[in-house]
Amino acid sequence: MLINPNLTTARPTFVTHLECSMTGERYEADMLHGLSRVGRPLLVRYDLDAIKAAVPRALIDARPTDMWRWRELLPVRHTDNVVSLGEIETPLVPVPASGGLNTWVKDEGRLPTGSFKARGLVMAVSMAKELGVKRIAMPTNGNAGAALAAYASRCGIETIVFCPDDTPEINVREIALHGARVYRVNGLIDDCGAIVGKGAAEGRWFDFSTLKEPYRIEGKKTMGLELAAQFGWKLPDAIFYPTGGGTGLIGMWKAFDELEKLGWIGAKRPKMVAVQASGCAPIVKAFQEGVEHADRWEGAHTIASGIRVPRAVGDFLILRAVRESGGVAMAVDDDLIEEAVAFCAREDGLLLCPEGGATLAAYRLALKNGLVSADDKVVLFNCATGLKYPMPAANDAIDKDGVIDFDAL
Repeated sequence: MLINPNLTTARPTFVTHLECSMTGERYEADMLHGLSRVGRPLLVRYDLDAIKAAVPRALIDARPTDMWRWRELLPVRHTDNVVSLGEIETPLVPVPASGGLNTWVKDEGRLPTGSFKARGLVMAVSMAKELGVKRIAMPTNGNAGAALAAYASRCGIETIVFCPDDTPEINVREIALHGARVYRVNGLIDDCGAIVGKGAAEGRWFDFSTLKEPYRIEGKKTMGLELAAQFGWKLPDAIFYPTGGGTGLIGMWKAFDELEKLGWIGAKRPKMVAVQASGCAPIVKAFQEGVEHADRWEGAHTIASGIRVPRAVGDFLILRAVRESGGVAMAVDDDLIEEAVAFCAREDGLLLCPEGGATLAAYRLALKNGLVSADDKVVLFNCATGLKYPMPAANDAIDKDGVIDFDAL
């Protein structure tokens, strides 16, 4: 097991209980849970006063800047159960040509398995190991399944993954190579989730669908913890986040609340901008209609497969964070996504995934429409390495035996 040596001195976590995100009903920690009794996500709660007394912010500053520097705010009780592949703090990359002088991309493609899914799945799998889970199933659009397969295989948990039949080929093969059984389904991710749910109800496996276990949020919230530290314990003015299931947006909003209660940041919050594709925008529609829950989006389609989620179980939590922050939910067309990816690669040297391209396209629209200003400090999330996705053909060739027109080159 690959574990940062810094973990060997880890204190027990300060988890007190779990709590229904809708009703506030308490659930006992250290037990296996799925959704709450009313079918909503459970949130992990901590003794923040005890953390505040035991862990000065300076101690966090002094630690190596990996994901596990935040261990007191994470749920794994025992270091031996951490199933790590080396989860680094991801960099903030300036993109002055694409976004301006006050715009950074948080490049999550640097994480294990090449996406931010590693954050959530290392936490969820570590807790599954701690709680004795032997078999897991998950629906995926690609990257989550790859992360699950890698971490679960590392600790010997059997894994079955279901993905839409048009999931990028590289993701399907990656999942299989990591040792999971992977099946293509003639439907969308929520159709895959229905299969997972039916099998879980029959006791065949534990359901690892987005937000249907409590711990993926805890891994994803480290994005918000990192941002606070990277910005000198202040937060940016706006965060543009590619939103499918929305675990990361929910997690960051939770992180900011915990950091304020610890006294490590103030009350100021970024505008949270939930970015979706025009071909699958249930959160945008619900935001515009002023409702708390989003209807299923029929006929979902977009090149940004990671945000092609017709229905999110945590829809009300996403919408709550967006509204409380003074942010918005925005949808962008696929042609703008492709244009943003190409521009950023060509002008800033950073290859975004389509979902990351969506955040850049949305930022440009927001700037044009006055939702943000060029003086605002803005973070765009690139959720995976662009190397996993199809790229435009490049077919120019030279015949070494012919006359080469160097002027044309």
